[in-house]
Amino acid sequence: MDFIVGQVDSWWNILDYELVRGNGVWRFMLVLLGIIGTFVVAMLFQYFANLHVKHHKDMEERRFLSLVLQAIVKPAYVGIFAIGLNVCKVFLYFNEENGIKPAIEAGWTKTAQVVGAVAVAYALYSLVDVAEYYLNRLVRRTKTELDDMLVPLLRKSLRVTIAIIAALYVAENTVGTDHIKSLLVGAGIGGIAIAMAAKDTVANFFGSITIFADRPFQLNELVEIEGNMGFIEDVGFRSTRIRTLDGHLVTLPNSIVTNSVVINIGNRPHIRREFEITITYNSGSMKTAEAVDIIKKVLAETPEVNTDTENPSRVYFSEFASCSLNIYIVYWVVPADRWVFREVNERVNFEIMKRFEQAGIEFAFPTQTLYLKKDDGREE
Repeated sequence: MDFIVGQVDSWWNILDYELVRGNGVWRFMLVLLGIIGTFVVAMLFQYFANLHVKHHKDMEERRFLSLVLQAIVKPAYVGIFAIGLNVCKVFLYFNEENGIKPAIEAGWTKTAQVVGAVAVAYALYSLVDVAEYYLNRLVRRTKTELDDMLVPLLRKSLRVTIAIIAALYVAENTVGTDHIKSLLVGAGIGGIAIAMAAKDTVANFFGSITIFADRPFQLNELVEIEGNMGFIEDVGFRSTRIRTLDGHLVTLPNSIVTNSVVINIGNRPHIRREFEITITYNSGSMKTAEAVDIIKKVLAETPEVNTDTENPSRVYFSEFASCSLNIYIVYWVVPADRWVFREVNERVNFEIMKRFEQAGIEFAFPTQTLYLKKDDGREE
């Protein structure tokens, strides 16, 4: 019995051996076991979270929970470790000297706070993907395609903001508040100088906000800005890109776009065609009236020609020109597609030509009649 008691005392003396200010070996062993237990809990949480996501990711009623778990599974691993560090602190003995906690306890607490802050920032950073998912579902319900581009920009802005706030918090807990204040003051002064130098960039940034808010055009719409006609290909924080009809890519700063007249050609409800047809003077009143009726019938039989009461097609015998009788024509083509417009115009032209030929109506072209007077007084 004395031998057993002696062995126990011997082992206890080893375990109770003071390593740091009243903290024996056994205390650090408990800290090690606590950290190992923390990793085990974190791995179990990660396992069951991934298992839930795997089995319920396609279920709409549990989609939100699955997305959240998928986003925070890795940050939670770091967060559980931070909680474990705080819990393990109770196993150590910190003797206050003159009411002041020793540096080791303060350092331990700051380390746990920094790890916890990193975990929270990591979780928020990952949860931005969840917000992006639901924002994308929301913008798909809208007709505008600019919203589709706004979502990635919002995602980047949120992530940058979260990263900056987390970096400031970590720096404050590592290098101290005074150093951060000095850094921010210096950054503020430098920021003023940078802002003065980058005023065009700032103007372009606010120009992009104006474009997204006002939405003067959509992606892939045909527009004309500053004499550049083409399709909107991309809208960023600095510039807007237009693909011209010749295939050239024109990049316009957003500040210029917001201060220019934007002609949204692609947003027109129809395309208007206005022209005149000229027939010869020898057509007479009967043939001229017949020509007007023929054109009206051709337009009425063309399904793409708009026939609503607001913009009906119009055909008039308009004037007596120097060498022709002029018929004024105006009509609107729907849909407002430029190639459909070209095809409809060709079809209308061919149909008018065919029916004029059948009716014996001749098109006029510029002519001159010369009268020659001979010496005997006769004219030819």
